[in-house]
Amino acid sequence: MMIAETLSLTLGGALILDTVSASFAPGRVTAVLGPNGAGKSTLLACLAGMREADTGRVLVGGTARADLPRRELARRIGFLPQIGDVHWDIDVETLVELGRFPHRGRWGDSDADRAAVTRAMAATDVTRFAGRTVNTLSGGERARVLLARVLAGEPEWLLADEPLANLDPAHQLDGLDSLRAVAAAGAGVIVVLHDLNQAARVADDVLLMRDGRVIAQGPPDAVLTPELIQRTYGVAAHIGETPGGQRFIIATHRT
Repeated sequence: MMIAETLSLTLGGALILDTVSASFAPGRVTAVLGPNGAGKSTLLACLAGMREADTGRVLVGGTARADLPRRELARRIGFLPQIGDVHWDIDVETLVELGRFPHRGRWGDSDADRAAVTRAMAATDVTRFAGRTVNTLSGGERARVLLARVLAGEPEWLLADEPLANLDPAHQLDGLDSLRAVAAAGAGVIVVLHDLNQAARVADDVLLMRDGRVIAQGPPDAVLTPELIQRTYGVAAHIGETPGGQRFIIATHRT
């Protein structure tokens, strides 16, 4: 399990996280949802160890995250931030290979390293870009490469902040399938999303946030309800079902 215990954080005089407590299970996808400024990205950064809360702690497998050695933390937690800039000229395959860095021994890449890179590039549909410089790619293509880098590390926990934001609809579906595949292999996935329908499609659990607080956490059917959506976003929502049984959510108007 990964557990957030009463995390609070103030930045610039504003309370960004307000005693946030939540638990996340391996082998499951948890979608973190909420309006702009809800604290979603900050929570993810605190879980990943990229930012420290003022109070509270994060437990990873029963151990305080702050007590884990940095190399072990890098092997266990893969973090994909929202901003996907690459500030140096590097080809796609080399960038994806960097995801294996925490696993490398003194003798360089192993067969396992090379196989993990190959799988990650195939899963994100970037193999054909292997020799291209990352900064020659479109925003959506670059986003898939950065996801491949994290997947190559085969982390126990994948924490991704809006990984589908720059992708076209087909690659959004591929991205959702990749997240599900990571969870099916036993890892825990925590993903910040803005699209309620993406969350309904991919998530085993949903964490709703507003104003730095947890509104609700649980299965999508129990959390993505008109009442809780209104409380979280201030909108009325219509919930329906496609002929194939997929739930969909339409925000109809502000309340």
